[in-house]
Amino acid sequence: MSQGSLFDRAEAEIIAFHRFFVEWYDAATADAVDFDRCERVFGQDFHMIPPTGKLFDRTETIALIRGNRATYNGDFAIAIEDIRSRWEAGDAIMVTYVEAQVRSGQKSRRQASALFTASSSAPEGVEWQHLHETWLQMPET
Repeated sequence: MSQGSLFDRAEAEIIAFHRFFVEWYDAATADAVDFDRCERVFGQDFHMIPPTGKLFDRTETIALIRGNRATYNGDFAIAIEDIRSRWEAGDAIMVTYVEAQVRSGQKSRRQASALFTASSSAPEGVEWQHLHETWLQMPET
């Protein structure tokens, strides 16, 4: 488990979990990925609202991630930008960040807000409780 402030642990979790996605979704690296990490980072009441607006509970989110295993061949990347603390009280913190993806040459960006709570059993010391993502317009090039 990571040490440091609640924000430091949430930031480390966001970065590590998106690294997990890249490795899990890449056919070349998926076999070496420990999927249990995914299940250990979601709180029991976790829910997610992706940019489509559909509400996923913990079980549905894990099934979605599991089902996307090895769906890319080195043509999937994620960069995390602008992680900021927006609210903190006790063992809970709300952060926002931008997730920039490249999937098979197609770029997308999403603004995310995530609620974390401290957890001594989670890999980075926090569990995801809520995640909400919204599409961002791509900058004109």
